[in-house]
Amino acid sequence: MGIFDKLFGSAKQVHPTRVRTMDEFDKLVLDSKEPVIVDVWSASCAPCRMLEPILIDIATRYEGRVRVVEIGSADAEPQLLGSLEVRATPTLIMFKDGEEIGRSAGHRPVGWFDQMIAAEFGL
Repeated sequence: MGIFDKLFGSAKQVHPTRVRTMDEFDKLVLDSKEPVIVDVWSASCAPCRMLEPILIDIATRYEGRVRVVEIGSADAEPQLLGSLEVRATPTLIMFKDGEEIGRSAGHRPVGWFDQMIAAEFGL
């Protein structure tokens, strides 16, 4: 990242990939060669909205090394939401090699993601 990107922000942003179905989840999360952060959110959740720019930042900075996906509680298949056993939003679920390796509920600052990615994903 150059000095101008640090001062003014990079023009290119990577947004989390939206997942709505079990098939998409299998393909983008369970079959991913990259570690995956899954964000389960709802539109009426203030902490979810606060988390959105942080997840865009993480997806942008870790592009090609960590995949970030989002699952909206209002438009995802009920089977998908049920299989994840999410009780609150936002819920963050970390996957590596198709296996869940951790989860966290609630808002987290960007530093938490950097530490988690280093510790859990080895990046």
